[in-house]
Amino acid sequence: MAYNRCMALSVRELHVRRILNTYGDSLYRLAFSYLHNDADAQEIVQDTILQLLRYDPDFHGDGMKEKGWLMKTAANLSRNRLRSLNARDETELDETFAGSEEKDLKFVWNAVNQLPEKYREVIHLFYQEGYSTKEIADILGRKEGSVRSDLSRGRDALRTVLKEVYDFE
Repeated sequence: MAYNRCMALSVRELHVRRILNTYGDSLYRLAFSYLHNDADAQEIVQDTILQLLRYDPDFHGDGMKEKGWLMKTAANLSRNRLRSLNARDETELDETFAGSEEKDLKFVWNAVNQLPEKYREVIHLFYQEGYSTKEIADILGRKEGSVRSDLSRGRDALRTVLKEVYDFE
């Protein structure tokens, strides 16, 4: 009996390690895009893993469904955290999680962080995580047309920010 219990814990531990190695950075970046706070973003990643262990959904080996579930859960937890905090700590996104190895693109992600949340989240999921507009709609629980509209408006708002703040044309 004790052997089975230890074996189950080992399988769970391996599962958590695989999830963190595969999706940890994506979950962190998504949470950080909402919260702008390293500690809160890390906590959201941990809470997302706890939700996964608690509900233990069966994805039948489909990595896309697994990642989608994790991203949706992290987005929901991040929104809940924002509502409870009712204030954001505006800090810069660490270059190690900015998604680009090129330092000269950091100013773009800093500009993205200045956008309203609904534009920031779709831009992040589209450009940083590589989701299609349909997948983003599923993750956020919105209509695909709304996602495309917010993506377009977000791009326009980003152009405006880049022109004003960074004298970019």
